[in-house]
Amino acid sequence: MRGKTKTLFLTAAALSALAAGAARAQAADPSEIAFRGLYKELVEINTTASVGSCTAAAEAMGARLKAAGFPEADVRVLVPAEHPKAGALVATLRGKDPKAGAILLLAHIDVVEAKREDWERDPFKLVEENGYFYARGASDDKAMAAIFVDNLIRYRQEGFKPRRDLKLALTCGEEGGQFNSVPWLLKEHPEALKADFALNEGAASRLDAQGKPLMLAIQAGEKVYMDYTLEVTNAGGHSSRPVKDNAIYHLADGLARLRDYDFPIALNDATRGYFEHGAALEADPEVAAAMRAVVKDPTDAKAVAVVARDPGRNSMMRTTCVATMVEAGHAPNALPQRARANVNCRILPGNDPVVVRDQLAKIVADPAIKITLAQEPDPVSPPPPLSPAIMGPATKVASKMWPGLPFIPAMSTGATDGRFTNAAGIPTYGLSGLMAPPEGNNAHGLNEKIQVKTLMDGRKFLYEVVKLYADGK
Repeated sequence: MRGKTKTLFLTAAALSALAAGAARAQAADPSEIAFRGLYKELVEINTTASVGSCTAAAEAMGARLKAAGFPEADVRVLVPAEHPKAGALVATLRGKDPKAGAILLLAHIDVVEAKREDWERDPFKLVEENGYFYARGASDDKAMAAIFVDNLIRYRQEGFKPRRDLKLALTCGEEGGQFNSVPWLLKEHPEALKADFALNEGAASRLDAQGKPLMLAIQAGEKVYMDYTLEVTNAGGHSSRPVKDNAIYHLADGLARLRDYDFPIALNDATRGYFEHGAALEADPEVAAAMRAVVKDPTDAKAVAVVARDPGRNSMMRTTCVATMVEAGHAPNALPQRARANVNCRILPGNDPVVVRDQLAKIVADPAIKITLAQEPDPVSPPPPLSPAIMGPATKVASKMWPGLPFIPAMSTGATDGRFTNAAGIPTYGLSGLMAPPEGNNAHGLNEKIQVKTLMDGRKFLYEVVKLYADGK
């Protein structure tokens, strides 16, 4: 009897759940249901460097565009011959004015490695729980990639005829570990990315602790990543006969001088705007006043010291260089013949890494320490301008969607593929409308996530703002 009653109860519960699901599906926008399917497909295609394939993901998204009516000639998967899994999707929605410059919608589809045994859920299965989507790439950067593909499909289905061409590029290799298709496309297929400006990942739009929008950001410019090798060599000798000329001591003293050095403050339009607007959101009156003071006078040492307590804000104001790896000696009973350190610098946009190397030589102040660039430098370019043509449409849509929400310019202290497109003369802006909670989305980390509502809001924001850009002058 109890077993039969339990069976009836479970059946009723199942029917109730089915009815609720059906009601939600009926109430949902059909295009949102289609987007969820597209997003799920993209997220669940493994695009890690170890075993994944960007080419497979590019082909899947290309197939969706073709199914929506895009001509074959306007949807291409371009694959480097030596890197068959690093393919990129490039597609175009043709505009009415062939003389008008195009807009590039840029997103990377490769993701950081993820081990199943470390995650609470399978990192390559999209899971929706408690208002969040969980999966590797759910946020970085398949959210934006899926939105761009979905919105182009919607434009096509609606018969939208933009004035400008809209170009889409879903690329590989931004996360490192595999071939980066952006510089390859710029060199081998420059027409695929040629545009007046580009929209890309980036910025630091935020939710508050309750999951409500706190601020919308637009990224203009990013710091340049560069590693330097600092090395000291000498003859060494027996450890029973120590001398002052010790490779480890030379290196340690030089690194200590680097530790104590602060590069000069240099604000640009993005960081100036960030501090001006961010001061209004700062809860600590002392910090808010210091942020305003730094904008007014970047040489105000007292204000700079207050702002610099926050490592992120400190990094926005200046070039930073920090020792990250050290290797020295060859035996426990021998004086070291070699001591080597890696110093990682995040260089303000527009500054030459070779010049920074020369600055490092002055800072460590020891001719015994040889300094070399650990890799070829990325291209260098100034941050793109935050002109009315860029800020106007974004402000208009943001004001409609989130009345009164602060819209703040920012500069990334990390790096995206925008470093290549900016240097190629394509001003590139981080603008998505996708907001992260205070603790972040765990991008690159365990249990990466994105709030379902903010994903849908970002989809709506980009749908509207790209339309305005596409019909703009």
